[in-house]
This record gives sequence, structure tokens and C-alpha cells, in this order.
Amino acid sequence: MPQFLNSRENAVTEAIDGVLMASAGALSRLDGYPHIRVVVRSDWDKSKVAIVSGGGSGHEPAHAGFVGRGMLTAAVCGDVFASPSVDAILAAILAVTGPLGCLLIVKNYTGDRLNFGLAAERARAFGLNVGMVIVDDDIALPDLPQSRGVAGTLFVHKIAGAMAENGASLDTVIDTARRVIANIRSIGISLDTCTVPGSPKEARIPEGRAELGLGIHGEAGVEQIEYDGVRGAVAAMVERLAAGMEDKPHVVLINNLGGTSVLEMAVVVNELVQSAIGARISHIVGPAPLMTSLDMQGFSISMMPADKADRDLLAKPVDLAAWPGVTAIRPVNVIALPDGLTPIAPLASQHVPTRQFLTECCKLLIDAEKELNALDAKSGDGDTGSTLASAARALIEALDRLPLADHTQLLRAMGQELSQTMGGSSGVLLAIFFAAAGDGASSGLGMRDALKAGLMRMQEIGGASLGDRTMVDALSPALDAYDKGFAAAASAARAGANLTATYVKARAGRAAYINAQQLEGHIDPGAEAVARLFEFLARRHG
Repeated sequence: MPQFLNSRENAVTEAIDGVLMASAGALSRLDGYPHIRVVVRSDWDKSKVAIVSGGGSGHEPAHAGFVGRGMLTAAVCGDVFASPSVDAILAAILAVTGPLGCLLIVKNYTGDRLNFGLAAERARAFGLNVGMVIVDDDIALPDLPQSRGVAGTLFVHKIAGAMAENGASLDTVIDTARRVIANIRSIGISLDTCTVPGSPKEARIPEGRAELGLGIHGEAGVEQIEYDGVRGAVAAMVERLAAGMEDKPHVVLINNLGGTSVLEMAVVVNELVQSAIGARISHIVGPAPLMTSLDMQGFSISMMPADKADRDLLAKPVDLAAWPGVTAIRPVNVIALPDGLTPIAPLASQHVPTRQFLTECCKLLIDAEKELNALDAKSGDGDTGSTLASAARALIEALDRLPLADHTQLLRAMGQELSQTMGGSSGVLLAIFFAAAGDGASSGLGMRDALKAGLMRMQEIGGASLGDRTMVDALSPALDAYDKGFAAAASAARAGANLTATYVKARAGRAAYINAQQLEGHIDPGAEAVARLFEFLARRHG
């Protein structure tokens, strides 16, 4: 996969300089590129305990992104997924350690332990007071004698950094850090592996599976599980987190591993708070990219039992864009709609044939979701199928409260329902269509003329005409042929939909922004949906 990099060799140094340039002078680096890559606080005066961490690059914003007042004093950056050298670590220690000493926070990987450990020994030979703690929060592989250090390390950075900023002694900071480490539990999951610069992407996780417990360097996890949605993924993680979890308030850190969208991460929060351990989560850090694995499409959950003292340390303000802060979990607050927007519900009535007809139409759209999305991906944003399927599901759920026995009121009620449940411009347009059709029917128009009145109103407001490559290209000819029977209407709708594949310029909708090469040969998804509905009507009425 192409990446926005110049070269693998220079990626880390160029990235560090980019961070420094954007820090408004708050951060500096030691000389010695490319072998010495150490980011330090520009304002550091050695008057307090120094907090130093680091490791391989590729986990941004960790570690350089957390250098600042109240967190790290310095970060030592290795190559991508490789421990920094002993000399680089020693340079960081010598640069920031004053009379009160220095704490090294190290993730539990062999290279990091050895290099940081040897650097600490060499620094002590210079007469410096250097302590070291090892973070081993990963619970994914319980049989390992040495658990890995993952995103829970950020809890240690923040609490140790806040204590040091408050003037605590090195021994006090070390004792607190060790207590925190002993209680952190983390686990990750991903749908795909990461892309290491200069290396081919490993296609290890097949479609329909998720890997549970993989490491932040792309190491294989404990197992691959069936993936059918985020609820099941979170449940599998919670099952492991819950084992041995204390029955007291916890702070959760939800970490984006690099390639997961903001939308997805918000859904993860919702599922976790409603999960079996949700009642024990009092506060949250994130969701945010905190300790990533390049572009990995996954996330991790870190849990820490925290009393008020720990929460106060986590909440102590820092001037770091990468640290999202800690906030309390609260129930969803719902405010009533303003007067005039609360919908007036129609008087519900039942009519079995109408109910069956609407249900069958809705199921047709639901079944076509993936195919319509694929069509829309050629000429839009790939969501037409999902938009229509969501509206169809909402209509099925609303059947019990719709006036099924009164088709005039039913058309209006469908318009109202779609205006509330169907997203995008298509939802608004179809709501206008059905509302205007209902108005036409109430004034005495037959069904064909009422539907044509709805189409006319939709065109007036939406601005689409025949030939503009929209659903109108199938709907208009179908309604023109409606009086000749469903077979004729279906044939006209199909011909209109197929014709849209020859249009290389759209004049309405998102396809209007697409070039001719992408449009040619692809049927408009809205027109395709209309054609399929009329073809279904033709089959149903034989």
C-alpha cells in the first residue's frame, strides 16, 4: 500500500522534525541525528524528577507526542518497531536528569528491557539516580512468562508525570508507578495487520475474521475469531478483561491502533459502556490514537482501577494535544424536541394485504443493500444501498403504528417516517415524494396521478430532470407506463435505469462530482433500486 513517506530510512527523523516544528518551540531534540533521536522539553530545568520513556517508532503519538509538562520529560525514538540504541537512551538520561533523579518507563519487550537497562547502569556509573519500571499490561497471552507492554503504558506516563510535576520524590514516583502497572489490564483486536514502511503488507487476517490479542508491532494474537460486528468483538475482549477484574470503579483507556475511523471508535465506546463490565467503568480516556500500530485497523482497551487520587492525577491538565484527558462516563441525556417538531402520529389501522406488500418491498431493498452500495461506489460514496435498507428496516418497525387501511394517510405517514429515519438528500426527496403523493390522493387523484404529483414536487424541489442520472430516470418512465400495467411499468423503469449507464455526466446528486470515466457503464444506484421495485411488482401481480 502506498504511504505518504519519502523513504523508510528517513521516515522517523522527518516525522520527529515535523512534530518539533508544530510544537511552537515547546519541544527540542538532542543533536546526533540519525543515531540519537531524543525529543525533550524545551523548558526543562532539572529541578524535579525526570520521566523518560520511548521505544520503536510507528506508535505515534507515542512517545514523542507525550513529552511535555506533566507527562514525559524526554522520549527516545528508535526505528519503526525497533528499540532505540543504548547510546540514544543514555543521551536522554544525561540530558534531563538532575539531583532528584530519573525514572525510565519501559514496555516489556526484550530489546527495550535490555537497552534501557544497560543505559540505566551506565548512567548510574556517572553518579545519577536512575530508576526503571517495566510495563506488562497485555493480558491476551496469559501463558507467557513475560506479558507485553501496550497502551496501558499511557496510564503510567500520565500518573508518574503528574506526580513528578507535583514535586514527588523518585522513590515515591517509582512505588506509585509499580502499583499502577500491577493493576492495568489491556487487550487489543484488529481486522487487518499494519503496513510497515518498505515492507509488503501481511495478509494474515481473512475477511470475516478478527484477530484478538495481537501486539502493537503486528505480532500474531491469541486467536482469530469470527467477526460479525463490534458487539461480538467487544464481548470477546470483555470476557478476558473481566477475569480477575476488581469490583471497584475503573478508568478505561480506549486506544485507536491507527486505522480505525472516529465513527467506529465512538461505536466501540457505546458497546463497552453497555457491556458486562460497563457498570464498573466510571471514567474514560479517549477514544483516541494514543499508542498506535501504524495503520492497523483495530483498537485496544486498557482498564485500571482508580481511586480519587489516581483520577486526580490522570485529570491534571497538560498542554499536550495528544493526551485527550479523562472524563466521567454519564448516561445519554435526551432533550425533548422543540414545539412544532414533535411529529403528530397518524391513527394506526391494520390491513393485512398492505402490510404484506410493504414488508415484501422493504425486504427487497434490504436484500439489495450490498449490490446497490457497490453500484454507488462507482459513482458516489457507496452508501445508497445502506441508506435505502435502513429506511426499509425503519418502515418495517413502524408498520404497527401506520394507517395501513387508509392509503391516502399512509402515503403521508410514510413521508413523515422517511424524513425522520432516512439519511441524506435521498431521504428528504422521498419524504417530499410521498408527502406530495398523499396530498394528491387526498384531493381525489387516482394512485398513478397522485404518484406523478409526488414526482413533480420532488423534481421541483430537488432540481433533477430526466437525463440527470438519478432515480427520476427510472421512476418517471415507469409512472408514465403505469396505466398499461405493472409489466409495462417495470419494462420502462428498467430501460430508464439501464440508460443511466450511458450518461457520462450527472447533473444532480454526488455523481455530479465524478468524472466521465468513472460513470460510464455503471447504472445509477437510485434508478436501479426503482427498477427492481417495479420488476418485483410485475412478478407479484403476474
